[in-house]
Amino acid sequence: MNVKEHSDRGEDPPATSAPQERRTQAERSEATRGALIEAARTLFAERGYAAVGTEEIVKVAGVTRGALYHHFTGKRDLFEAVYEEVEAQLAERIAAGAIAANAESPLDAMRAGAEMFLQACTEPEAQQIALLDGPSVLGWDRWREIAAEHGLGLIEATVQAAIDAGAIAKQPVRPLAHVLMGALDEAAMLVARADDPEQMRTEVSKTLDFVLAGLRTG
Repeated sequence: MNVKEHSDRGEDPPATSAPQERRTQAERSEATRGALIEAARTLFAERGYAAVGTEEIVKVAGVTRGALYHHFTGKRDLFEAVYEEVEAQLAERIAAGAIAANAESPLDAMRAGAEMFLQACTEPEAQQIALLDGPSVLGWDRWREIAAEHGLGLIEATVQAAIDAGAIAKQPVRPLAHVLMGALDEAAMLVARADDPEQMRTEVSKTLDFVLAGLRTG
């Protein structure tokens, strides 16, 4: 029975067709957005933001140029989405790594997380997108804001756990978390810009060991 027949009989048309169509359109839209982010992420990691054009991105993504501008205002906006995805996944990876390390104390867990972060900084994708292009494309404030959205809470939680366990002297959590995050960001930049990132990571790791050891109460 079609919609007109239902209407002629004073009945509402079936409620399943329109919502189903809307869900399908939403899924298609999300898939298109995901394809653009995935294509841009691969290209940005390989050659850097400046060397990649929007025409290449849409070609690799298999979508139209109009689709790009439907979801993003332009290449910079797309880069921001890519960077946010990289940061979110990096934070998840660090958290999972710290848990898997079976650390005996919150400070040991922080050390394990820091080591995993520095290891990621030797990888081309994190180097190029998060550390080299991120600050220049987005500006330092926005770059730092996104990084803090995904990483600061993790650091604050670990610091609070260390204070609660008596491993760190009682003090305001947020200032210490910001100081530690700043140290990690600078360490990451050193690693990303080094001629030998792996060697620099080893040296920076030792420095972080000294810093974290200085926080211990006993």
